[in-house]
Amino acid sequence: MIPFSWASRVYWEDTDGGGIVYYANYLRFLERARTEWLRSLGYSQRALAEEPGIVFAVVSLNIEYRKPAKLDDELVITCQPHAEGAATIAFAQQIYRKGGEVPGKADGVHNLLVEANARVACLDARTLRPRRLPDFMTLAADSRPRVAAADARPNIEEPS
Repeated sequence: MIPFSWASRVYWEDTDGGGIVYYANYLRFLERARTEWLRSLGYSQRALAEEPGIVFAVVSLNIEYRKPAKLDDELVITCQPHAEGAATIAFAQQIYRKGGEVPGKADGVHNLLVEANARVACLDARTLRPRRLPDFMTLAADSRPRVAAADARPNIEEPS
């Protein structure tokens, strides 16, 4: 299954004094990709908070940093949702540097920067108690995710 992909760029505000993305800022890229996945399904977080009155909260996150992203890098952030329970959805996510292939590298993940797994709960917007995921989310999580932009898929194959 091809995961949902969203393209972004590293700006000065994302970096430390050395032009390297500050470790906590990777969480912003991951969150934005999950939000754009939702938007690709035709829903905004604001609209869902109003009707049917649900919000989402990350309840667990595991992240592994492989390589640093740098100022002006073009990134591709992926997210692959999996319905986990009635009120939770899990996202397997990766952040890639767009391009940057290393000739002769055979492992196919030479531009992988970050791998993460996020578990997100659906909550009632008023009470903040767990609430069943909407049907559209569980259906989308069980089917092939959409791609935000055709050229945003990570290029992890070796050039021929």
